[in-house]
Amino acid sequence: MRELRFARAMVFAIEEINNSSDLLPGITLGYQIHDSCASVPVAVQVAFQFANGLQQLYDSKKGCVRSGRVTAIVGESGSTPTISMTRIIGPFDIPQVSHFATCACLSDKTQYPTFFRTIPSDQFQADALAKLVKHFGWTWIGAVRSNSDYGNNGMASFLRAAHKEGICVEYSESFNRNDPPSKIQQVADVIRRFMS
Repeated sequence: MRELRFARAMVFAIEEINNSSDLLPGITLGYQIHDSCASVPVAVQVAFQFANGLQQLYDSKKGCVRSGRVTAIVGESGSTPTISMTRIIGPFDIPQVSHFATCACLSDKTQYPTFFRTIPSDQFQADALAKLVKHFGWTWIGAVRSNSDYGNNGMASFLRAAHKEGICVEYSESFNRNDPPSKIQQVADVIRRFMS
């Protein structure tokens, strides 16, 4: 439902811009909405479709054919699908603007020169979390993360920030909710081992 609300907000904003004579006069914005279903393979498929271009569109109001070239992409929400998409569309100089992809890795303009975002990077969260740990006087901790681009890059940012604050991270374990029970048990065993 969250993604549907984001899409509806975008449609509303585009319609407001197109119906206003003060905002972007003489320019009409268009859009196509694609749902990746939070799936990396689907996001990659859509990125390839965009990189190949869209069919030319006939504008019956103006009696002309408009280019099928994609000029920009708004989305994806998740960091992992965003990373996959921007690696495909970046070489075609198609800008991608995300409202929700926060992975600090996406700030690297050498790897992602056409990626932009409207939300802060997770680096701010990693720095704040390290300062919070230091504030409470914890100098030895363990950490658990999701085994994804988002989780692994977020943990890497946190580990750098923790190191700067003089915090020792004894272990950093990863898992996915779809992992077999044996993997989750392994992570639980590591936590128990260091708690005793």
